[in-house]
Amino acid sequence: MNPWKSYRQIATQTAPPGQLVLMLFDGAIHSLDRALLGFNCSDIGERNATIHNNLQRAIEIIRELNSSLDLESGGQLAKTLRHLYLFFENRLMASNLKKSRNGIDEIMPMIRQLRDAWAAMLRHQQTEASLVPQTTESLLSARLMPT
Repeated sequence: MNPWKSYRQIATQTAPPGQLVLMLFDGAIHSLDRALLGFNCSDIGERNATIHNNLQRAIEIIRELNSSLDLESGGQLAKTLRHLYLFFENRLMASNLKKSRNGIDEIMPMIRQLRDAWAAMLRHQQTEASLVPQTTESLLSARLMPT
């Protein structure tokens, strides 16, 4: 068994939902980076296979991000993301059909920006969560202390 594959499997099974979304963004970016490397291959078969396989992985990940949206609870943001993910998927499918990097180059900065915003939100949540117990503990000890 491949140790890296085992690690990734365990990480995805034990990660909280917010971290899973971040992992999906990272996976899409990784696949797109690898697809871009395919354009440098001199062997046409290897070139096409590398581009196709990695774009297919990225499309699958974007579909997963799209299907995980909760349109009822997510409001306008979820609707906007739905349209954005559909746009990403269409651009990547066109890039794959034409074996052109235009769609990849177009959406890569947007996916990176979404990934970075998601990571910042998770960091902010973790910071807030770590402050809450201390604040609650401080309030309790202040109330229990004689004046």
